[in-house]
Amino acid sequence: MTLKSAHMSTSRLQHIKDHLLDEYTCAKMATPYSPLTTHVLNTGMGVPGAHMALSLHRMDPSTSLWNLITTGTTNDDGRCPGLITRETFTPAVYKMRFETGQYWGSLGETSFYPYVEIVFTITDHSQKFHVPLLCSRFSYTTYRGS
Repeated sequence: MTLKSAHMSTSRLQHIKDHLLDEYTCAKMATPYSPLTTHVLNTGMGVPGAHMALSLHRMDPSTSLWNLITTGTTNDDGRCPGLITRETFTPAVYKMRFETGQYWGSLGETSFYPYVEIVFTITDHSQKFHVPLLCSRFSYTTYRGS
């Protein structure tokens, strides 16, 4: 192994260690537990979707209108911790709105989608839900994680 490849391996291990420590610190100390999490991945560039604005809404079943719960911005890892507390997470229809147009604009790019809205139903609020967004300038996908 050359000195350069040894340095690259050490650097990668340090990055993984820092990533794990950051998640542990965030989950255990700095951020209250959220039963709903998200993670944005910029698949066009192969990096986290850092600094993307988003909002979380809950539908009022009597009026079918959306009520804003919170707004946030993804961190350097593309995550937005602390979206909702266990106490305010009730069975309902929810929407996460990601401001993809602004995000791509901040990178000097244009996007076909000015925003992405993901609408989902929570019936068992005792579970943990992870709703990631994988996006490029011309496509996006999501899935229900845990």
